Amino acid sequence: MDAWILDESPGSYRWGSIDLPELNRDDVQIRVVASALNHMDLWVTRGMPRPPLPHVPGCDVTGVVDAVGPDVDGIAVGDEVVVNPGVSPVADIVALGNDSPMGAGFKIYGEHTWGGHATFAIAPARNVVTRPAGRTWEDCAAYPLATLTAYRMLRRARVAAGQTVVVVGIGSGVSSAALAIARHLGAEVVATSRSEAKREAALAMGATAVIDSSAERWNVQADIVIESVGQATWENSVRALKPGGRLVVCGGTSGADVSINLPRLFFKQYEIIGSTMGSYQEFADVTKLMADGLPVHVDQILPLADYPAALARLEAGDQLGKIVLQH
Repeated sequence: MDAWILDESPGSYRWGSIDLPELNRDDVQIRVVASALNHMDLWVTRGMPRPPLPHVPGCDVTGVVDAVGPDVDGIAVGDEVVVNPGVSPVADIVALGNDSPMGAGFKIYGEHTWGGHATFAIAPARNVVTRPAGRTWEDCAAYPLATLTAYRMLRRARVAAGQTVVVVGIGSGVSSAALAIARHLGAEVVATSRSEAKREAALAMGATAVIDSSAERWNVQADIVIESVGQATWENSVRALKPGGRLVVCGGTSGADVSINLPRLFFKQYEIIGSTMGSYQEFADVTKLMADGLPVHVDQILPLADYPAALARLEAGDQLGKIVLQH
């Protein structure tokens, strides 16, 4: 098949031909219609982490079933599907349920496994679901990883209607999805960005208010802060919490090293919560939300051949929402 291939990490992608792996008994082979970018596409080129090589990237995949393994039930050739990018062994799903991403066997599709920036993609049947009715192929490529991540973050933060949620660094897929989900659940959303254009876009997407991320102090008292930027915004994110507030973090695109003032943490009784991806039940919940019309913000739609340009846009932080590749 044709694919974007990473031969070494650190390294760069090349377009080329690579043999499709043999289909396991419980696998599904998909002819990819659209895929989407995530920061993982960049991290693996820097050895953060170093994936099994050679590697085919692409965590977000939607397409048409091309073949199924002999043990697959309920999925047939010709079905239109989406791949759940959080891959857990069956034993972890049984033992941990909604906390299966905490299991030792958890993998991210497109990082620990081959992904979907290719002609075909292969995924375990348990990670293949019917694509939500009424949504475009581009919507279906845009939602899996980011919306799943945002949904779990808000669930772990115990979001409730009427609460104030600060979404830090509006522009990424996760922050855009967090804004949409928090609004859907009845929360008031305050979005931050250094970009005036992105702040204006956040208001159009339903934010109640916006803040310049570069301001010395953020004039807000939040029940919940959704943080994925890391080092550049961490201090203001913590200070934005009201007593008893919860900060949920899923990444650190600006840097991983942060500090915390311990007296502030315990006197204010803050909670700092780490979160990664989501469970199978959470992906089912997110897919239903998509079928019910949850907004998903697509920044650009480009042909698969323009993957290098898409990566450059993602690395520069120019995007607002998800960059989708048409195959």
